[in-house]
Amino acid sequence: MNKDTVGGTFRQLKGKIKQQWGKLTDDEIDQMDGNADILAGKIQERYGLARDEAEKQAKDFKTKNNWQ
Repeated sequence: MNKDTVGGTFRQLKGKIKQQWGKLTDDEIDQMDGNADILAGKIQERYGLARDEAEKQAKDFKTKNNWQ
């Protein structure tokens, strides 16, 4: 998968991320720059969740949306 394809996929996911975690700002989502691993940290930070819960939510989202 080339960089353009990854970027396009992430642009599509941005709306889904915003819908599920409305407290995340556009800037925070943009900072992820398509990196799925950063999502858990952003969720934990913004929602004050335990690390395991944030990681579980991020993993579930990534699996559901086929995001690597």
